Amino acid sequence: MVSDCIFCKIVAGEIPASKVYEDDHFLAFLDISQVTPGHTLVIPKRHARNLLEMTPDETADLFNIVSRVTKKVEGATQPQGMNIISNMEEIAGQSVFHTHVHILPRYSQEDDLKIDFIAHEPDFEHLAQLAKDISNH
Repeated sequence: MVSDCIFCKIVAGEIPASKVYEDDHFLAFLDISQVTPGHTLVIPKRHARNLLEMTPDETADLFNIVSRVTKKVEGATQPQGMNIISNMEEIAGQSVFHTHVHILPRYSQEDDLKIDFIAHEPDFEHLAQLAKDISNH
């Protein structure tokens, strides 16, 4: 447990949370901000800054729980779609530095979540080199 981590305090029971799932290793609870109704966070109980600090097996276990909880949220809220997001580091929007995955039900294009991808013309040589660099790491 990290003493100044709000999610560690939730795991320890020091701060209340609206829990929707819990087992020995993971916890899921409603985000207090509720960007959209049903906005849920899934966290590992063991503190890790973000997914980059977790092992591949821990990450696989986390996403197994994310899948289960997403189906529960979908069944309860009946959205038109869902976003699954994990922000890693401040530049990517991470504000609590304990691994967490957002489950965000989507009800309309006008809800409070905005994600814009800007398409660029492909540079196939650059893409080939980048793919090679990534696969070699």
